[in-house]
Amino acid sequence: MTLTPPTEPQRIVFANEKGGTGKSTTAVHVAVALAYQGARVAAIDLDTRQATMHRYCENRAETRARRGIDLPGPSCTVFEGSTVEELEALVERVGQGMDFVIFDTPGRDDPFARHVATQADTLVTPMNDSFVDFDLIGQVDAETFKVRRLSFYAELIWEARLKRSRAAIGGQRRQMDWVVVRNRTGHSDARNQRRLDQALGELSKRVGFRVAQGLSERVVYRELFPSGLTLLDKGHLGELGTSHLVARQELRSLVAHLALRIPQVAPELQLQTEKAA
Repeated sequence: MTLTPPTEPQRIVFANEKGGTGKSTTAVHVAVALAYQGARVAAIDLDTRQATMHRYCENRAETRARRGIDLPGPSCTVFEGSTVEELEALVERVGQGMDFVIFDTPGRDDPFARHVATQADTLVTPMNDSFVDFDLIGQVDAETFKVRRLSFYAELIWEARLKRSRAAIGGQRRQMDWVVVRNRTGHSDARNQRRLDQALGELSKRVGFRVAQGLSERVVYRELFPSGLTLLDKGHLGELGTSHLVARQELRSLVAHLALRIPQVAPELQLQTEKAA
């Protein structure tokens, strides 16, 4: 889908107060996917301790220079300020001329992560297929697995979405789209998946998020990190096995499900990016 780009870049926030959900890996691959479609993408890493997304982008830049190849991707920086005002100033600076600003947040409760989550145009919450992860957004009954109550995080996003909906009606802001992405589903048994399906379906109707299938647990994601390459870098990965091709299709399906507003690009650039992908 191509639309006239808005005056401000779209904010995509990858947030989950729990680590180990594939948040940074998903964020990097979505950023690269958008760049391959001709979008101008900036990324801000809010996790100053791990800085996984920033390190991934550094590795990608080194591979680009070492091999002398074109690797579309985001311009990435780490936020090292101490106030929300400083963060917003950074967003304004790096977002100049960009179509998207992508935020990767730490896997813990963090005031800056909370701020960008409430300001997101698209909030992406990756989770593993586990009730340990589900507890981040809602608590279930131990016997029936029915949702008993929302979590603090879900209530925070619910209130933010209400405010954004009012602002959107007035034409001041876009409405927030909240997408819960189910990563690593291959490690869940059938009964557990059915119970999670039920709980997510119930909670999504109550809170208003969408559910998308994410990335399966695959060694290739860990192997690609040192080079900064992604599954979309066709022609630079060597010979791909069947599992890699399936993983690439998973990624493309996820990006399509996010339903992001891709800006229209020049025909010659679109042709180049299509060939590269």
